[in-house]
Amino acid sequence: MGRYTFRLPDIGEGIAEAEIVAWHVKIGDRIEEDDRVADMMTDKATVEMESPVSGIVVEVAGEAGDIIAIGSPLVVIEVEGAGNDVDGVAAGASTSSARADVVEAVPAPTPAPAPAPAPASVSASVAASEPPPTPKPAQAERVEARAPTPATHAKVMASPAVRKRASDLGINLAEVRPAEDGRVRHGDLDAFLSYNAAGGFQPAGNKGKDEQVRVIGLRRRIAENMAASKRQIPHFAYVEEFDVTALEETRAQLNAGRGDRPKLTMLPFLIAAICKLLPKYPMLNAHYDDEAGVVTRYGSVHLGMAAQTPAGLMVPVIRDAQDRNLWQLATEIGRLANAARDGSAKSSELSGSTITVTSLGPMGGVATTPVINRPEVAIIGPNRIVERPMFVKGADGVERIEKRKIMNISMSCDHRVVDGWDAASFAQDLKKLIEAPALILAG
Repeated sequence: MGRYTFRLPDIGEGIAEAEIVAWHVKIGDRIEEDDRVADMMTDKATVEMESPVSGIVVEVAGEAGDIIAIGSPLVVIEVEGAGNDVDGVAAGASTSSARADVVEAVPAPTPAPAPAPAPASVSASVAASEPPPTPKPAQAERVEARAPTPATHAKVMASPAVRKRASDLGINLAEVRPAEDGRVRHGDLDAFLSYNAAGGFQPAGNKGKDEQVRVIGLRRRIAENMAASKRQIPHFAYVEEFDVTALEETRAQLNAGRGDRPKLTMLPFLIAAICKLLPKYPMLNAHYDDEAGVVTRYGSVHLGMAAQTPAGLMVPVIRDAQDRNLWQLATEIGRLANAARDGSAKSSELSGSTITVTSLGPMGGVATTPVINRPEVAIIGPNRIVERPMFVKGADGVERIEKRKIMNISMSCDHRVVDGWDAASFAQDLKKLIEAPALILAG
């Protein structure tokens, strides 16, 4: 019997380290060649590591959330034959790359009559010369939270229809927070149901538990990137109001005759309008390398599209968005969003954006101040469409009050690269295109 040390291979150009997101094996497991060993994350892409040999796992290099360098031992496998270890030390290993916080292995069961010796950790080769690592504190146990003291419920203002619906749904109106003037409406019930379905609501009297959740994988990458962006980029926000009545009419007409093509949402129109304007505003379609003091303005628009996934926020990229028509943009938006959600997006599809659009759809709110996707210098966020009475000047020059569909569009820009005048000018030109959608479709 010998030992085979499987080292973390080079999984991407310029990648020096990767994070263990999940283990699919544990010490003592019997695995076959090409079995999944672990999921590693780098640059927002998760890569599955597969075993190159068959055997029994005797050592693993850490736990979920640990970072290991390319070339460092990932797992040690007991194999038939000599393996690739020399005197218990993996060939090519260096003490400088050994990790001090590797999880200590336990004896692996073997069919042989003689008991197998307890395997050493990957860092055993340096144990004699270095003090043992300080053990990590055990994960805090969940602490049962005290049940909230029931409050005396005041009379809730709601219409009979809302009361009946709440009763049918089994909702206590006293637990619903009204959005305005203290009166519970159907929209408040919808919000309550949505939040409850997401697991955010704890009914009164139910005991919840305190829980410590380790921030690892994509969630940690998001936290690090957002913190770096806010720490290093002086953001400024600009919000403008857009009348999208004509655009919504155009969208409905195109969807009516779309055939087997994807349904058009607002997003393809917005992206097409942005691409049409960026040659005039190249300072927005750019990266800023603050260490080198260099701004790179891009001729092509590689548009990042912020997408919420079960794992967290991802930004798939529509390559050369300026060369795609509305239907092609809609197709690519759907494909990339699905790939991000099901985890099949490639690393190349999750990097290299030059400007980003972020949209919360019908939950978009009145206005947002999105965080810039560093090293980009601008991010654009459409908000919720609402209907309002507006003064509209007719062909006869007389102003009349009409019901119009209104949407705010928010921008955040890097003030080191983009001036307020640039952002305002871009927004006004974008407003002209959005409010006259025929200009978007014109060549």
